[in-house]
This record gives sequence, structure tokens and C-alpha cells, in this order.
Amino acid sequence: MNLLSAVLASILTLTLLCVSASGWAAARRPWVQFVGCRYVEQPYNDGDSFHVRCGEKEMVVRLYLVDAPETRLQHADRVREQAEYFGVTIDEALFAGKRASDTVREALRAPFVVWTRWASAGGRGATPRYLAFVEVNGQSLAELLVSRGLARIKGIPAPSPQGTRSSELRAKLYALEGDAKRQRRGVWATSRGR
Repeated sequence: MNLLSAVLASILTLTLLCVSASGWAAARRPWVQFVGCRYVEQPYNDGDSFHVRCGEKEMVVRLYLVDAPETRLQHADRVREQAEYFGVTIDEALFAGKRASDTVREALRAPFVVWTRWASAGGRGATPRYLAFVEVNGQSLAELLVSRGLARIKGIPAPSPQGTRSSELRAKLYALEGDAKRQRRGVWATSRGR
């Protein structure tokens, strides 16, 4: 191994350790619950990441465990990957992203609950995003999106605030996705694969 390869391997290892350490730190933080939250209309809101107001606190939340199709071609590689996952064209994936965004906006017209540990969801925008579980009328927003064929199972795993293991949450989401595929709901209506 030459010196450059050793340095690159060290940098990669340190980066992975830092990312893992921040994830472990977030996993040890207690859940914070916000009730009576409201959806805040913003041009960059989409199906899995959106602006909310909870009392005096405003923030951008990113749903745990799911990934809704993009609404714009701004991130072409991601849109292409999503289209391949669902077995649809790029235009169909973008249309599904718009439907996911509209579904979230409609579902969040009534006050809702946000649970977060303040774990950073990263992103390319200037406003920090926090990973969260969102409940609407007692139902998981992630489950709603997957059951309607408007999101895939992907993202940072986490146990629920109520203590359900991440593996159990994912298993339920996969069952909902299977049902959405069989019923040809949402983006699965035009899928040519999977």
C-alpha cells in the first residue's frame, strides 16, 4: 500500500467513525415530543422532508426509514436511482414525488405530532434538517406514504419513541410496500419491474 492509499484509507476510517459517533450520540439522546405541530408551506418541501412549526419552534424534519421520490430533477442521480427502484421512468418518478408532497401537505392540514432526537438529517440546503417520526391522527406518516405507494423503505434506522425496534418498523413497512405493489397503488401503478 503506497502512502497516498494509506492516507486516504485513514481519512475514510476517521470520517466513518465521526459519522457513526454522531449517530450513536443521537441514539442515546432522549426523544422529544412536539404536539399540535403545523405544516409550513415552503418551495423545497417534499414527501419526506418538510418545514414545520411546533409552538414557537420552527424546523425542517426528515422522516426516518423512508424516501419519497424527488419532486424536481435538481438531484438527477437520486431521481434516476428512485426511478430504477420503482421500475418507472424519470418523469413517472417525479410525478410520484409531486403526489407524495401533495399527500403530506393534505395529511398535515390537521395538527400532528413530531418525535425527534435532534439527529442531523444532513441535506444540501442551508437550513438544518432533523430526523423525526411524524404521527397524524395516531398513524405514522412514513407508513401512510409507503402504503399509498409514494415512498420506499430507505434511510437511517431508529427504534420508535415507543420502543419498537427498527427491524420491526422496517418489517411492517416492507409488508405495506408489498401490499401497495400488489394493489398497484401510487408509483407502483406504472411500474415495469420489481
